[in-house]
Amino acid sequence: MLSNEKLNELKTFSQKVRKKIVQILGLAGSGHPGGSLSSADIIVALYSGIMKYDPLKPRMAERDRFVLSKGHACPALYVVLAFKGFFPVEDLDTLRKLGSHLQGHPDMKSTPGIDMSAGSLGQGLSAACGIALAGKIDDKEYFTYCIIGDGESQEGQVWEAAMFAAHNKLNNLIVFLDFNKLQIEGKVKDIIGPLNFQDKWQSFGWHVQVINGHSYEHIFQAVSAAKQEKEKPSIIISNTIKGKGVSFMEGNLSFHGATPTEEEIQKAIEEINGI
Repeated sequence: MLSNEKLNELKTFSQKVRKKIVQILGLAGSGHPGGSLSSADIIVALYSGIMKYDPLKPRMAERDRFVLSKGHACPALYVVLAFKGFFPVEDLDTLRKLGSHLQGHPDMKSTPGIDMSAGSLGQGLSAACGIALAGKIDDKEYFTYCIIGDGESQEGQVWEAAMFAAHNKLNNLIVFLDFNKLQIEGKVKDIIGPLNFQDKWQSFGWHVQVINGHSYEHIFQAVSAAKQEKEKPSIIISNTIKGKGVSFMEGNLSFHGATPTEEEIQKAIEEINGI
């Protein structure tokens, strides 16, 4: 169980992260606020007591690895990495600018702390499987974490990777499904309905948990349980809200890829400060 002190620390950091996400997306004039805000609490938790890493040694061999398969949500990852010391916070204001190392999808060759580049949806889980398998082969103790999207889960490659991970018993692989139920064209269930994610992942041979993806207690407990699994890869189906933390963005499909105006930025910051 997380202490009240730790919970307050996480919630305060989450507010800071959300404000910065909104600000830099407004400065950029392009990007994806909805998915960045829905996945923010998971990323905050991973880098605030779950993952093993050293921002001064971003390629440390013993570090845990992280793959953001839904790479368009990278503003959330960039903000957390900056606040954790991987690169200067001032760099965040260059998001999506020409010559910046912070582009619209993560680039492992240019941004400290990025373990895998992301572009076309559906590919990140395969990369995470490879990283986890390498850890097994090399007899390393690190864990590989990955966030995938629900719309992204319509890609066949996701399920090929799922079979691969189960077949190879990658119990050092922990995946979060950011289940915010919306994608660029509309509701996920109306585009290609995923049926029951819990049953589906179990049928593919995975250890499955379902949580509130905005509850730090749930996130930490689920990761702890996943680490106890000795035979199977783990997926944590995280029920989230697209645009979480900003009322006019929450569940609003138009903010999948639309950035806020100056007036909306100010309103969003005022709301976040009031959480």
